[in-house]
Amino acid sequence: MGEDEQPDYVIPPGGGVPWMDLTDKEGHRPPERDIVITDVSSMTLQANFTWTIVKVETDAGITGIGEGRSSWDDLGLLEGQNPLDINRLRDIRGGLDDGVEMALWDIKGKVLDVPVYELLGGKYRDSVRIYCDTHGGEALGGAQSGTVDPREIYTPESYARAAREVVDEGFEALKFDLDVKTHADVDTAARRLDNEAIDHKVSLVEAVREEIGYEIDLGFDLHWNFTVETATRLAKRLEPFDLAWLEDPVPPRKYDAHRRVREATSVPILTGENLRDPGEFKQMLTAEGMDLAAPDLNNCGGIRNFVRIANLCDLEGVPVAAHNIRSPIATVAGAHASASIPNFVALEYHAREVPWWEDLVERTGESGSILEDGYVALPEGPGLGVEINPDVAAEHLIEGEELIF
Repeated sequence: MGEDEQPDYVIPPGGGVPWMDLTDKEGHRPPERDIVITDVSSMTLQANFTWTIVKVETDAGITGIGEGRSSWDDLGLLEGQNPLDINRLRDIRGGLDDGVEMALWDIKGKVLDVPVYELLGGKYRDSVRIYCDTHGGEALGGAQSGTVDPREIYTPESYARAAREVVDEGFEALKFDLDVKTHADVDTAARRLDNEAIDHKVSLVEAVREEIGYEIDLGFDLHWNFTVETATRLAKRLEPFDLAWLEDPVPPRKYDAHRRVREATSVPILTGENLRDPGEFKQMLTAEGMDLAAPDLNNCGGIRNFVRIANLCDLEGVPVAAHNIRSPIATVAGAHASASIPNFVALEYHAREVPWWEDLVERTGESGSILEDGYVALPEGPGLGVEINPDVAAEHLIEGEELIF
């Protein structure tokens, strides 16, 4: 390269992998696919969590929707780019929001008039099984403030009752939190449980199994709260209950710690919602730290990375039970991605207490609910196959937010 010649890439801030030159306009498509991004906007709704809905507009009048982790209103390097170049834009932008990436898949499906799952190589299944995040007792009750003995709130009876309600609603798989307090004055920093606390947790699991039997897949979540020693002691006590998984027993990215727990018990270990990309999943797989993987579309890099992670897991014989705490938009996106991979177990549903969850979107060109009898029937409309109901969205906007639909 001569002194006056310039490279066709730029180094991103802080170094790292070079970005391609965004001014390169070669490789135009036929007119019907030669479109560009003209605007990006977002709005945030208040539900059990905050849900940030993203809209990407094009000069062809085709709009894509997605769901991200935070507001995204900056066109930045996306303006004037072809939204069909999803991989290139993901790599160039570096920090491209997962909701924007989701919206690009929605646009691409609409341009080509196919559902997103077709863009991912087709489907292994017509419907996607959902596991229901279930709560016994009061998640934010007096036990959190220390004014009530937690064992009076998180009772075996409350867990059994909640499990029965969820199973009667048609779910074939469910999960409970098992990191609830036992002592009001427990030293959480130590990450250890005494025998009394472990006995209490075992009683919760036993009550659920007695209520719903062993034909239902049943998981429990520890939310990264314990040491290897405590997680192992608890897991071994839970072995007789034939759990589908014990989730996140030790803090995230402690790869060897996960392996030590996994090797010490026959209870399957699930982890991954806090792993941020295929590279971190590869490290966990190399460490043999999980029996099941829990990638989250909104944390692992979007639909593209979700599929890449699933492929890595499939090579090692590890199934996927995907994490999801979002609205119907991310849930449907997760259903498309989950339908396209062979090693799928279930996709999380974490909004049973949100009565308007179903009403936020409508199927494109189809009737029926998004979620029915514990399954999502795969949308056949173009793109994600769902559209926002603006009236419902308007009712739940966070103060100061503007409706973008």
